[in-house]
Amino acid sequence: MKQFLLVFIGGGFGSMLRFALSKLLNNSQNGIPYGTFAANIIGSLLIGLILGFAIKNDTLSSNQTLLLATGFCGGFTTFSTFAYENHVLLKSGDFTTFAMYTIASFVLGFLAVFFGMHLAK
Repeated sequence: MKQFLLVFIGGGFGSMLRFALSKLLNNSQNGIPYGTFAANIIGSLLIGLILGFAIKNDTLSSNQTLLLATGFCGGFTTFSTFAYENHVLLKSGDFTTFAMYTIASFVLGFLAVFFGMHLAK
């Protein structure tokens, strides 16, 4: 039960921060979802750092890892919003933004995880 509560608390904080970031950075005028993009890249970097530290140094307990990686990063990042925003871009015919957003999200997301794990070493 404690583990579920840790994931719930971390996820709540992550979701609130993602919501704030989206309100701050998303721009309905140009349709580019900078807030979601930033949340997913920052979250990828954070999960790389968190799991890198957890693996390398054994400094994080399993409960801390659940709170931070599964809970916070899981709530902060969002694949469903990313998928929906891509749907909107395609539906509006903005194929260039769709392609740039999708490719940049995947490439930078993967690189951020690897960089976070590298920094943890």
